[in-house]
Amino acid sequence: MTHATFLRNTFTAAALAVTALTALTGAITPAQAATQATVIVQSGPQQGIVIPAPPPPRREAVPHARKGQVWVPGYWDWRGHRHVWVAGHFEKVRPGYRYRTPQWEQRDGRWELHRGGWDRDGDGIANRNDRDRDGDGVPNRRDHQPDNPRRN
Repeated sequence: MTHATFLRNTFTAAALAVTALTALTGAITPAQAATQATVIVQSGPQQGIVIPAPPPPRREAVPHARKGQVWVPGYWDWRGHRHVWVAGHFEKVRPGYRYRTPQWEQRDGRWELHRGGWDRDGDGIANRNDRDRDGDGVPNRRDHQPDNPRRN
């Protein structure tokens, strides 16, 4: 018996065994088998993780003001599977910017953390998303009506 004949016989025997097993267990159609394989292949990290409401903020002693720095209060951060308190700290002042503190917001029955950071114009929109909202060619920081594309 050649090697090729041996392999062909082995694959034939395996196919017959699968067919017999399928007949005994309740006739799974090829479409069902493909669906089952697809589910297995597409399984991955779970999306839509439910984050519980953050605990109430901790009381922190606010230190005396420092020249050229702003106090950033502590907040609850979500790390992995639990809330972790991030203590308040000083940040160096950036001229022309306002610091937005991190805030939790409940939206559509779930909790989202809006991370803090420096905001150029203090409007609460992240600077990376705040270039030219109305598409008139004038940057929002210089535009008196940044949401009105029809003005003259």
